Amino acid sequence: MNAPATRFCVSRTDLHTTRLLPDPDAPAARTLAEGEVRLRVQSFALTANNITYAAFGDKMKYWQFFPSGAEGWGCIPVWGFAEVVESRNADVATGQRVYGYLPMGHHLVVQATRVNPRGFMDGAAHRRELASVYNQLVYCAADPAYDPALEGQQAVLRPLFTTSFLIDDFMAEQDFFGADQLLLSSASSKTAYGTAFCLARRSGGPTVRGLTSAGNLDFTRGLGCYGEVLRYEDVTTLDPDLPTVYIDFAGDAGLRRAIHGHFGPALKYSCSVGGSHWEALGGAGGLPGPRPELFFAPAQGKKRSAPPPEGWGAAGFEERLGEAWAALMRKVNDPAHPWLVIHTDRGAEALSAAYQQLLAGRSDPRTGLMLTL
Repeated sequence: MNAPATRFCVSRTDLHTTRLLPDPDAPAARTLAEGEVRLRVQSFALTANNITYAAFGDKMKYWQFFPSGAEGWGCIPVWGFAEVVESRNADVATGQRVYGYLPMGHHLVVQATRVNPRGFMDGAAHRRELASVYNQLVYCAADPAYDPALEGQQAVLRPLFTTSFLIDDFMAEQDFFGADQLLLSSASSKTAYGTAFCLARRSGGPTVRGLTSAGNLDFTRGLGCYGEVLRYEDVTTLDPDLPTVYIDFAGDAGLRRAIHGHFGPALKYSCSVGGSHWEALGGAGGLPGPRPELFFAPAQGKKRSAPPPEGWGAAGFEERLGEAWAALMRKVNDPAHPWLVIHTDRGAEALSAAYQQLLAGRSDPRTGLMLTL
């Protein structure tokens, strides 16, 4: 007898508390309306970025993508793969494998709109006002970046690397705000080292310094994409008069205050990206130096996808991103020194254990998790 279809949900007020809730999109729970498509979730990545989604769930509307149907409970979005198993849309055939933004569960029902040879959008009413980049499902067979042998790398790194690519582009567009050094916190995280990788491909830019914990120091230095890697507690040994930009992937309020206090007027820009240190999140009021500015990747992506002269056009954006992605994959999959090793697992217990390990900051930075509920 098959187990009931469920979704992995977390308490919106206590991220440590989790539970399985009935899957609202299971065949037994609802029949399809005209134009709808049912997906069966097959596998998905779980990274520190998903903890950021939860930490900023209310502020950035991440809880709205996959409503849990239960008061006080949220379903954290993940990136992964699914199969079209039922369709009431004449333009979407069953059996197709897609890549996109999914719930940690068994099924997802989408209102397929803007169907084209590459995929379709979810036009469900509750998603229409949310960033469109999260609503696109891409056919794997039509995706030039898709490689069946590298599904884990795609699900784990591709969404993060798109953000990294856009941070690098934004910083270069602003001429690095006149800084001589860029400080990246949570430097062992995949979004941070993806950003450092992009920055390192430029010539003549500011020095890129990574900040990380003592336990991740050797791994981060071994990546070879930072000019220097320091422990968090060593940030105050840096020259306080050196023009600096802080790119904050940790979200740690104490670290942010220490950096703002140390550099003061020499801090040219403070960029808030993530919350890997989610338990240390705090307000940014009353800080010396510039007010931290939230970086929202979809806005920069929309700008660069626009027609010239401001943008590169959709094709130009995909070409530039694809070239950078291919370069990253050559480093990530270097047989002599791989940056990422994919670990797969399945079941509710495995998912819960992996989630709690990420939440506690105990995950191995070299490991990429691909899970199936």
